[in-house]
Amino acid sequence: MLKLILGIIAAIVLISIIWRLLSRFCVIPCPSWLGWMVEMDNPFTSINRAKTIIAQLDLKPGMKVADIGCGPGRLTIPLAQAVGPQGSVTAMDIQEEMLAKVRAKAQAANLSNIVYLHAGVGQNKLPLNNFDRIVLVTVLGEIPEQLNALQEIYRALKPGGILSVTEFIFDPHFQRKATVQRLAQQAGLQEVACHGSWYAYTMQFKKQMKA
Repeated sequence: MLKLILGIIAAIVLISIIWRLLSRFCVIPCPSWLGWMVEMDNPFTSINRAKTIIAQLDLKPGMKVADIGCGPGRLTIPLAQAVGPQGSVTAMDIQEEMLAKVRAKAQAANLSNIVYLHAGVGQNKLPLNNFDRIVLVTVLGEIPEQLNALQEIYRALKPGGILSVTEFIFDPHFQRKATVQRLAQQAGLQEVACHGSWYAYTMQFKKQMKA
């Protein structure tokens, strides 16, 4: 049994290394058939758990939120519940199969405040000055034009709106803090909070109010 467990761990590590190397040359989002793995709570840290990320967002009923790279809806569903029927959540993903999973969950939870957007961030599909909160959970490294993506996010946020970026080192597309800070600053966003450690963290950036 121990050999089996060690073998599984070794296989996961090897796949992660290969995936990380390949992702430097092409976009490799998590395939929809691995959606079940995305749903699992991380056993090593609580930083990237949905409950933890949402608790840090200071959500209010009626807010508008975008879940970019939403995957199977691990955050989308609790976000929609948190903002209530007067608010809305835009579930954005480049894979229609992932959005289909979110739709099924929303129907099962009797939620009608989710907007589905089949697109990639950086394609200028997000409405301007529209969102109170935008979340990127282990997604930034999957985006080929990262600065363009963060500039679109900046434009999509309301003045005073918050971008939340979560990264975890075992994700194949892990981005270091310094990289996220540099890109966010170039896009015009100001860092306002950082939770966690160097290998698992959530950083929050604000679109400043106009003077």
